[in-house]
Formats: sequence, structure tokens, C-alpha cells
Amino acid sequence: MNYELLFNELPGRRVRIALTGAKGGFSRTLLVQCRALGNVDIAALCDLDPEGTLALLAELGYDTASVRICHSAAAVQDAAATKQIVLVKDHRLLAQVACDMLVEATGHPEVSVQIALDAIERGVHVGMVSKETDSVAGPALNRLAQERGVVYTTVDGDQPSNLIGLVTWARVLGFEIVAAGKSSEYDYVYHPASGEVEYSGRRYEAAGMAALWGMEGELAALLAQRDAVIAEIPKSATPDYCELNVVSNSTGLLPARGALSYPMCHISELADIFIPVEDGGILERTGVVDVFNCLRRDDEASFGGGVFVVVRCTDDTVWELLAQKGHVVGRNRKYACIYLPYHLMGLESMMSIFSAVLHGRSSGSTTQVAHSTMLATAERDFKAGETLVMGGHHHTIVGMTPSLVPTATAPGMAPFYLAANKRLRADVARGQAVSIDMLELEGSALYEAWKRNPV
Repeated sequence: MNYELLFNELPGRRVRIALTGAKGGFSRTLLVQCRALGNVDIAALCDLDPEGTLALLAELGYDTASVRICHSAAAVQDAAATKQIVLVKDHRLLAQVACDMLVEATGHPEVSVQIALDAIERGVHVGMVSKETDSVAGPALNRLAQERGVVYTTVDGDQPSNLIGLVTWARVLGFEIVAAGKSSEYDYVYHPASGEVEYSGRRYEAAGMAALWGMEGELAALLAQRDAVIAEIPKSATPDYCELNVVSNSTGLLPARGALSYPMCHISELADIFIPVEDGGILERTGVVDVFNCLRRDDEASFGGGVFVVVRCTDDTVWELLAQKGHVVGRNRKYACIYLPYHLMGLESMMSIFSAVLHGRSSGSTTQVAHSTMLATAERDFKAGETLVMGGHHHTIVGMTPSLVPTATAPGMAPFYLAANKRLRADVARGQAVSIDMLELEGSALYEAWKRNPV
């Protein structure tokens, strides 16, 4: 694909964007890339810490004299009229700013859904970075955007959009998708000299990992032994479920299992693991989404939060040729893995913005359906009146374990992030999943949007 030809309208065309959650990590990466482009104007920024956002802009080399913190509609209108970057704390003031596309990156579902609804209603394209919101109400927002003649899309650079891109690329080429997935957020990096595994900046004893490095013996036993060697390291993360929920709704691929698989494995093993059980793998069915934990040595390249598809091989000679070229082909030569070993966050996101603004096309899916639901299951007994508190970098709900199931198997159950920060109307026993009727949902914009999801 020649991207200069694809977006040949860019010379002389200015693209105006607004960005919410502007002080966050994703937003920083997008702001860096916007500054590198000569045809992108930041029309407005929104964050609960406008002064901190202004300091970030200064750090990134923006001319802060051209940025104005505004607390009223009149101030916004005045700043916009003089072509200053509008910086606001109250997202409702964004309605006063003309722009082509709003990129939503607050990560707070109730606020996020209202920001998206407001933008769509006033005819502005929406790039949804807040996967928490997308997992609950993405299909409804997508449908509303089409009715209003604008684009609602996942954003390239984040794993859901990158995986949707890889899946649809493979389908256009005629591949059968056996499994599609992603690595967990951090690699598990083995240091042979010390016998330790490094995870998220910390090192753990991993005596015996060297003996488990190859793929000899029975697969289930090998994977269990690898996990046991580093039992104290976390093996799963809540955002993985959320991201694959978005991919499932956009592609129709269903979760491989409620508690995603997380095999601890090398990239070279993916085409031997994410295949049917009858062929020696772990899958009870095909056409699924799943996650793996990337195990590598300290001198090997990272998967970097990348994405993959496992496809069925249809010609022995072709795939033997590709295996000789170093591609990941399973030992039985029935399956192959094609992967993209990175996601670059906002550094890639302009592709989605240009696609929406210049072509009126989503870089995600225009046929989102609530195929899957991410559930919240209690790790302890909860009492009516308690609030299910969401917090932390990984946007967990304290005391709740995520799972991902086909929506058809979970009637009446509450999506994980719909339950976030809601008060309970009823007790929830340990091991019980939260249902809609257990939550106080009066005044919830996210709930109203979720009810409109196509299923």
C-alpha cells in the first residue's frame, strides 16, 4: 500500500482535531506526531489538569503563547476566533470549537461516552481510544455515527485497531482465521546468565526455565510447568479482555474461553499452540480471539504489545517455502502465524484520522455488533450499597475478576465497565458475576448507549 497515494489529498488540506484526556500517555504520543506534521491543527484540548497539559505542551516544544485556557463558552469562542489552541477542563465547552475529528482518550467510560455522543450529534468524526467505553457501547456509537453521516472508529496504534486491521487484511487475502490475538502488555524476559525472568521492570527467580525453553513433550504439561516456574509473576491483565472485546465486536470472532488462555510461549510457537486440540494445540474451537504471554531471552526482540493471526495452510509446498524463509509455520505444517510485533500508540493514529477526515472511512469496523461481553465476577462478598471502584493504570475494578464470553450466553449480565464506579442495589456473592439488575444505573449515559447496541 502506497500511503502517499492513498492520502494524496493531504497537500494543501489542513486537518483540525480535538483531543480529550490530553495529558495522558497516549495523548502525548499523538501530540508528538501532530507536531511533526505540517498539516494538522490542534483545535482544542481537554483535560482535568489544564495547567499540567500546558506544561506538557511546553515540554513537547509547542508555542504555549498560542494556547489559551478557557473556562467559559465566550472565552472559547474568542480563542477559536483568533486561531489559538483552546484548552478546557469542562468537555462540554468543546461544542464551541469547530474541528474535523475528536480523539477521545479520557479512559473514563461515563464521561467518554458523553463526549463521543456530543461530538457525533454535532457532526464530528470520533476516534475512540478509550477501549473501556468501546467495549460497552462501541456498537451503538458506531451505528449512531453512521446515521449522522460521520465516522466512529478505533484508532490505529492501539492494539484493538491494529488487530482488526490484521484480521481484515488476512480475510481480504482469503486466509481462514483460526485464531487472532495479542500479547499481554509486558514481555517475560529471561536472563540466562542470572536465571531470572524480568517482568515490568522487576526480576524474579526462574530456576528451571532453561530446561523448559524448547517445545518438547506434551504441550499442556509444558505450559503448566513454565507458569509454575514464575508463579509469582502476574499472568493476566484486565485491559486484555477489554481490547479483545472490542476486536470481537468488530470482527465477529468469539473469545476462545471465558478466562483467556495466556500461554507462556515464544513467538515461534504460536502456530503450534493457537490451533485445535485435535492437532495438538489448545483451542476447543476456531475463529477465536485470545492472548499469549511472550517469553523471550534478553537478547531477542520484543513483541512490544503486538498482534497476530494464526491461519490455516492450504498448500504444503508454499508454506514449506515460507518456512524456509523464516516465517512462523507450525511443526505439522497445517497452520502458520502472521504477526505485527508492535503497537506505536499515537505515533500511528494519524492514519485513522486521515482515513476518517479525508475519505469518510473507519479504520476499524462499520458493522460492530455486541458479539461478546466482558463480565465482572466478585472475588469476595459484596454488600448492597457498596460502590464498585475502578482505578489504577490497568483500569481494574477492585475486587472483580474479568472474563470474556459470547453475549448470547450472558443474558442480563452487566458489561465490566458499565459496572465500574456504580453502586450495588443487591448483594453479590463471591464467584458471582454482576448482572444489570444489581446496579444503580439511573442517569447513566453509558447504560442508555449500551441498551441501543445492535446484537
